[in-house]
Amino acid sequence: MLSASAIVEMHDEWVAAWHRAPDADVPDLMHAGPLEASEDEALESGWGDLVVRQHRANFDLWHIEDEARAPGASAVEIAEVKRGVDRTNQLRNDLAERLDRALLKWLAPRNLPRADAPLNSESPGLMIDRLSILALKIWHTREEVERTDAAKGHAERNRDRLTLLEEQRADLAGCLDALWGETLAGTRRFKLYRQLKMYNDPDLNPAIYGKKGR
Repeated sequence: MLSASAIVEMHDEWVAAWHRAPDADVPDLMHAGPLEASEDEALESGWGDLVVRQHRANFDLWHIEDEARAPGASAVEIAEVKRGVDRTNQLRNDLAERLDRALLKWLAPRNLPRADAPLNSESPGLMIDRLSILALKIWHTREEVERTDAAKGHAERNRDRLTLLEEQRADLAGCLDALWGETLAGTRRFKLYRQLKMYNDPDLNPAIYGKKGR
């Protein structure tokens, strides 16, 4: 059900594919139905698709944020980018939560996670989200290493960064496999931790509800 090495490989394959052709290589699942679709479908045939969909949200978020930093961007453009960041970040978090729900759904018939097992502070969904971001950092850092128009020393500095990023990803992938193995063994458990974002909710963000009726 869960393999960190398979997830890392999937992240790398898709981030390379999307950089080659941002639109053409996006699978149909990116435009699939709402997040409320059956978890059973994700468990039976769509776990990998769900991982890719969450990764795509991070890919889009990375490049939307780049637009806001472009020199000469107008205030109107930056405001629109900020709204895009909020929407995409919400999707990213929703999909990370859905990964955890799918895993917990798969574990439930096996009477797992064990209620008396020690609780892990981070869930698999949040770890997969971090692996996704590391895949993006690694791809872009490798791109900087290969630049031919950069100043002297640029490539070497980024080789050092790349080594560190790859080490961090290997460590995190090992932790994810360990958590899953211990969960299956009944010696550790995780919970679904809801992000409960407030900024997109018109009933919770005072900058929105405070202006109603004005």
